[in-house]
Amino acid sequence: MRPNIQPTSEELIMKEDEFIVSKTDLKGQITYANRVFVEYAGYTEQELLGQPHNIIRHPDMPRGVFKLLWDTVQSGQEIFAYVKNMSRSGAAYWVLANVTPVVDASNTPVGYYSVRRKPARAAIENVQSLYREMLSIERRIGGKEGVNASVQYLTDLLKERSMGYDQFILSL
Repeated sequence: MRPNIQPTSEELIMKEDEFIVSKTDLKGQITYANRVFVEYAGYTEQELLGQPHNIIRHPDMPRGVFKLLWDTVQSGQEIFAYVKNMSRSGAAYWVLANVTPVVDASNTPVGYYSVRRKPARAAIENVQSLYREMLSIERRIGGKEGVNASVQYLTDLLKERSMGYDQFILSL
């Protein structure tokens, strides 16, 4: 169960040489968290292991981004995404995440591996307006329909720009 943490105005900034690494099972339960992840999340490793990865989800993040992320990795593809996370203290921290499926010897998915690094400030500024609009759509429509509508908004925007999602994210 996600703790009821209120966001603060504090922002944690990753260092250039830091990498946040985690692994999850197929349901998104954390099975591995490196030291840097533990530090930014503000939980102990024991508190993180077995918890859903969304324990660090910031309420400013549209659910549509996570729907796209999950749909992509569950189809066997990797994805890049800018994500605003929230530590146990309520402080926010932005990451550029790369999430890839983990497969066993028979090519059967067994989990997911994510490496996050410090994003460029300009990229964060660009993606924030998109995320605000997606979140507004989700709140206005509500429920699963709102999430689907925010994904459709993103899809239409990308089509308008003649680019795929990864191309868009990596161009910021």
